[in-house]
Amino acid sequence: MKALRFDGKDLKYLENYPNPRIDEALVRVSLAGICGTDLEILQGYMSYEGVLGHEFVGIVKESKNKELIGKRVVGEINVGCENCDSCKGGMERHCPNRTVLGILKRDGAFAEYLTLPERNLHIIPDSITDEQAVFVEPIAAAFEIKDQISLNPDWKVAIVGDGRLAQLIIPVLKTTCANITCFGRHENKIERLQKLGIKTKIRIEQDHEYTFDLVVEATGSNSGFLDSLKLVKPKGTVILKSTIASKENLDLTPAVVNEITIVGSRCGSFRPAINALDSGVISVDGLIESEYPLEKFQEAFTHAKKSKALKVVLRP
Repeated sequence: MKALRFDGKDLKYLENYPNPRIDEALVRVSLAGICGTDLEILQGYMSYEGVLGHEFVGIVKESKNKELIGKRVVGEINVGCENCDSCKGGMERHCPNRTVLGILKRDGAFAEYLTLPERNLHIIPDSITDEQAVFVEPIAAAFEIKDQISLNPDWKVAIVGDGRLAQLIIPVLKTTCANITCFGRHENKIERLQKLGIKTKIRIEQDHEYTFDLVVEATGSNSGFLDSLKLVKPKGTVILKSTIASKENLDLTPAVVNEITIVGSRCGSFRPAINALDSGVISVDGLIESEYPLEKFQEAFTHAKKSKALKVVLRP
């Protein structure tokens, strides 16, 4: 099969990559999204080697569950061992023996086919297009914030970053909190948020400092964390969404002095994300900028790395 494999140094297009094993559900990938984590893996994050990609929608071709065959699905990316205390406690995403699609010890979605256990798959209703379904995984990550903390509708909320993930986090938080300000840098991304009624700022001014109850960092950079500490009020909360390959040292003194609650946040459950797309509560219209075949992966990744880029997708 065709696939994009990262060998730890270079990303390569292979026409005869081995087909995946069939002891799980076999899914033919229809569409796969390039996200910030994929770009960080190319810089050394997770020391991963294998087929990249974890945001996808596809058709089930083979499965022990015959009712799944022919269905259009998305898939939760963490696969636990089912035997450890984490798995038995319902925390498969934190299983110490887990594999993660396109991220940790499991080939991913930048290929014609992938496999996942049937329990990881979710059928997509006909009301959701492939172009919408490919966003289920990152929308689920946005909804995870609502599972981790109890949002107060009266809170002042800041989002640091205006990229792919920030564009999804904001409408999710908007379902609870009305007072949201996005601190971004890119005119095209800010304009999209302004059309959604979101307040936007290009830079942090003095009167913004230490005034927000909740700050969500979604920049993919060390500077985003430092900016978040500037914005959050004493005893406020910072949610960290970025996965960064950089090994630069960070000064955590402001977090200690101001007694900030810092919450790491990554994957979330898919069902709320699917329901939000199905009901129209969350719209992803206009977020896909370009689509490329696997053969043109270099152009696709060059495009995705541009600071002004929104979502770039691959169609295997």
